Amino acid sequence: MAIHTEEIKTKSLEADRSDPPGKIKIAGALKTLLEEKDFNSITTAEIARTSGVNEALIYRYFNDKRGLLHHLLSEYLRESESQMGSYIEGDERVAEKMRRIIWHTFNTYNRNRIFAKILLIEVRNFHGYFESETYRLAKEYSHIVLNLIKEGIENGEIRDDIAPWYIMQMVLGGVEHLILPSLIFDKELDVDSATDHLCEILMDGVAKKRVQ
Repeated sequence: MAIHTEEIKTKSLEADRSDPPGKIKIAGALKTLLEEKDFNSITTAEIARTSGVNEALIYRYFNDKRGLLHHLLSEYLRESESQMGSYIEGDERVAEKMRRIIWHTFNTYNRNRIFAKILLIEVRNFHGYFESETYRLAKEYSHIVLNLIKEGIENGEIRDDIAPWYIMQMVLGGVEHLILPSLIFDKELDVDSATDHLCEILMDGVAKKRVQ
């Protein structure tokens, strides 16, 4: 199954279109505040003061504070997924493409720790997450991984006796479980080492064995 990134790129371009100045200021204010405070302790009045706009604009553009948070997370996910285009196109083996995606995911989480913590730990515990734009974009990332696995099965790189969905869940779960301790305990992740070990475990396990 060939993987194309035109839809991802189009959505990224749509997300890059200019927003009203007030909306941009509000989003920037929450980003700034999240570097210093826990999300639950930040008030809309605080966001308004930091952004220099009327508090009513927060509700006009985002409905509420959590809507603003999902807006930021959606931007974060769109940017990450748009960058994946260069990782999954080309003639390289699926194993190499998967390695690049895993490295990119580790690196993105490691560099954007505030959003990584919110995405992996906080928002999933709130009602409405699974109907949000954030969740839809997270599912798109899962589909990229799943389609890549299916491509590997079709071209004979990956075993066809394991359901692609299970392999995808092992990839996604492996990435999250390796990054979480570094996020929770605020420790630097060795991205290269984590990628090497996870790929060796996963890809060696699912690689189709060559007949001698």
